[in-house]
Amino acid sequence: MKEKIVLFILVCALTISLSSCKKIVDKDDASSRTVSKGTSSALVNSKVESLISQAQSVISAVISDAIPEVSAPAVLNPNYTDIAKLSNKKNGWGQGTQVNQDNRPISCDTFQSKYGQYNAVFIKENNKNVYLTFDEGYENGYTSKILDVLKGKKAPAVFFVTYDYAKRNPDLIKRMIAEGHIVGNHSYTHPSMPTVSLEKASEEITKLHDYIKENFNYTMTLFRPPMGEYSEQTLALTKELGYQSVFWSFAYKDWDTKKQPDETTALKKTVNAVHGGAVYLLHAVSQTNTNILGGFIDGVRTKGFEFQALK
Repeated sequence: MKEKIVLFILVCALTISLSSCKKIVDKDDASSRTVSKGTSSALVNSKVESLISQAQSVISAVISDAIPEVSAPAVLNPNYTDIAKLSNKKNGWGQGTQVNQDNRPISCDTFQSKYGQYNAVFIKENNKNVYLTFDEGYENGYTSKILDVLKGKKAPAVFFVTYDYAKRNPDLIKRMIAEGHIVGNHSYTHPSMPTVSLEKASEEITKLHDYIKENFNYTMTLFRPPMGEYSEQTLALTKELGYQSVFWSFAYKDWDTKKQPDETTALKKTVNAVHGGAVYLLHAVSQTNTNILGGFIDGVRTKGFEFQALK
């Protein structure tokens, strides 16, 4: 629409300019009959070419300023027909308690092999890298402190946010981005993805994707399914939209703000659970997590591991 307006203005400007050119030529003809028709035509053509060149520059500048870049998901029209052929059985994720000789949860390796084809992440490669993620359903006053600790310890993290969180806490989103952390997609309204239609599930991802892009000029590529609930359909859909579905290989009951875990016990639990390729899920509403975060990072590093950005 804005482009049409600009083009209309251009046409009007050219019309006026051409009229002016004609008057100049007529005036020249009246004052001096020695000016040939060829010379007059050349004068008009020269002025028209100059005006067109100027107009093109103006159009480029106006369109660039007036029409902001709007991000779109990788696939605008997912192949719902093919995706619908997959199972939509709802699964709830939890890493379980059984671990192998490397302290890696056995279920994580099993599900990584099963669903890795859909760009799902339950656990990363078995090396000395670990990954820290936070779920942000609502702000409980601790995220700024968490960011302070991460900055001081030079540890990157992923913050999975919902639309409501992003809308209510724009300054925190800006700070996450500015300090080099990853902002992840935790859906628009936080539904259980397998319980809604494929079209609705797609909107849950793309609406928040577009909101973050338009308001923070940031492109998200990681998606954490609300409540860790998924199906083969929703994993395939998420991949079609250009996202990785990120689960976790460690989580514990830290989300109940009225029943926070003991700090000493929580610190020991989180550090002792470390393993190669660990994907930690912590909830940013937790006072315990906030208070032990520095000690947790130090403890993990003491064991020879290092925090990396999840990509």
